[in-house]
Amino acid sequence: MKKSLIYTRTGDKGTTSLVGGTRVPKTHARLEAYGTIDELNAQIGYLISLLEEEEYKSLLQFIQHKLFTLGAYLATDTSKTDLHTGSNIVPEDVKRVEQAIDELDASLPELHAFVLPGGSTPASVCHVCRTICRRAERRILSLEEVEKNCEIDENVKQFVNRLSDYLFVLSRKLNQLTQHDEIYWDKSCK
Repeated sequence: MKKSLIYTRTGDKGTTSLVGGTRVPKTHARLEAYGTIDELNAQIGYLISLLEEEEYKSLLQFIQHKLFTLGAYLATDTSKTDLHTGSNIVPEDVKRVEQAIDELDASLPELHAFVLPGGSTPASVCHVCRTICRRAERRILSLEEVEKNCEIDENVKQFVNRLSDYLFVLSRKLNQLTQHDEIYWDKSCK
């Protein structure tokens, strides 16, 4: 069996192929969207490497697989190429994240102020993931605005929105487990 090439040289002039072969500039809004999803996925991989709790690792690995699915969805211009059947986020995916949010949130104290990112190393990395997720959400919505005939599936929007919420409550839980106090925003900034 011949080993695949890591480098193809096809992107040397600043373009890349979408699913289906359409070539677009590497600065295209679609690449910004799925590139940010890829960045989020890499950071979640880092977060997983810091965790000991199997239940959180398991859900985060599920999320990583869904982010690959989401990347394939975003890399497909459906006005030119049919979407692969496996490249969908479904309502059950959103529900799974919502259920995880509800379970974590029920075990946490009520919030009365804004929480600053920080605390334990895993919680801090979780906040980095959360902010990348919010950027990914903005890039996805921007793609829908600038690309003609591009309507992002509601399940995709909901999944990414819920994911950032999950990462927020997970960061709080990780601080709780490691007995790190949450840092609340001092509105007086003194």
